[in-house]
Amino acid sequence: MILFPAIDLKDGECVRLKQGDMGRATVYNTDPGAQAAEFEALGFSWLHIVDLNGAFAGRPVNADAVDQILKTISMPVQLGGGIRDMATIEHWLTRGVTRVILGTAAVREPKLVIEACKAFPGKIAVGIDARSGNVAVEGWDEASGIPALDLARKFEDAGVAAIIYTDIDRDGVLTGLNLDMTVELANTVSIPVIASGGLSSIDDIRALLEPRCARLEGAISGRALYDGRLDPEEALNLIKEAEHA
Repeated sequence: MILFPAIDLKDGECVRLKQGDMGRATVYNTDPGAQAAEFEALGFSWLHIVDLNGAFAGRPVNADAVDQILKTISMPVQLGGGIRDMATIEHWLTRGVTRVILGTAAVREPKLVIEACKAFPGKIAVGIDARSGNVAVEGWDEASGIPALDLARKFEDAGVAAIIYTDIDRDGVLTGLNLDMTVELANTVSIPVIASGGLSSIDDIRALLEPRCARLEGAISGRALYDGRLDPEEALNLIKEAEHA
């Protein structure tokens, strides 16, 4: 089970949004590279980055901040936000990103996901961001009307490395992960699933380590880490103990 610390980038700064609302952003660090280095020093094995401006603009906006992070750390990085064509996918993989996340593109151009998986095996993840079980796109600003489970099934045999399932209504509000829906998704497809949205405390980590969550690849934590509600050392130790049990 991998615990992914999150860096969400808005105007070159590390922020957290509440329920995907760009008008409800809290700035936690003005130096993304330093924040990434801190996470690496704490012992995290992966980093999750989202270019929030890029998600709304449909193209990378915080490229300088991402480059700064990539130059600062050595742990693998998965990146999403505004990545909607092969050229941008290739650009980021060449720059050092380990895994690229396609969200809106997965809904608008599913063929792109399939082509990208063939061109870059093991390097493409799909971000499924949902409200009440239905996928939202364009930086969570627009409802697609597509059930999350249906979108996931579409990529069952495409070679997708992971699905990142975010419950938008829980994101940034510390109400706990929507494990019922996330586990249902993980049991529907063979693609590894990562939980996101609402992780609030060590109790969520304990829940992730229960047998019903065995098929999950991991979970993403943002605000709980920044606010100190989740102690990283305690969380990582708990995961290690469970893996050695």
